[in-house]
Amino acid sequence: MKNFKSFLKEYANTSDQNSAVDRQTNMAALSDPTVVKKLNAWVGTIAGNYVIPEEAISNLRGSLAKIGLSFDSVPVMEDESGSVELPLTLFGGRFGKGLNTPHDEFDQDDGISHMVEGGLTLVIGYEMQEDNSCKLSARIE
Repeated sequence: MKNFKSFLKEYANTSDQNSAVDRQTNMAALSDPTVVKKLNAWVGTIAGNYVIPEEAISNLRGSLAKIGLSFDSVPVMEDESGSVELPLTLFGGRFGKGLNTPHDEFDQDDGISHMVEGGLTLVIGYEMQEDNSCKLSARIE
């Protein structure tokens, strides 16, 4: 009689993604330039032509929300080309008491400024094409 284990092969790592991920990089350390470079590669994937640029921005907002980053609403893109700079917040920012905060005050920031001087900014560039589509680019600075 055969037992169940003879029909089953178990592997410790069943995902091929483990070989593609650098386990030595802490992606939460936004002060590390390699982390920002990797985020820019990911954010830059929205580059391309879109009939509705709001759709691309919505996709970008959803992707960044997966890692806790968010940004305010994007103003209407009325000109033929331009760029928009939006400050990023990490998990909605920080609010509370620090070690050196006076008893009648609170600390409140974007959740990134304590790691990166001045915080991080999402820069979205746009250019209207002659076929009424919109070419978008995005990067984190």
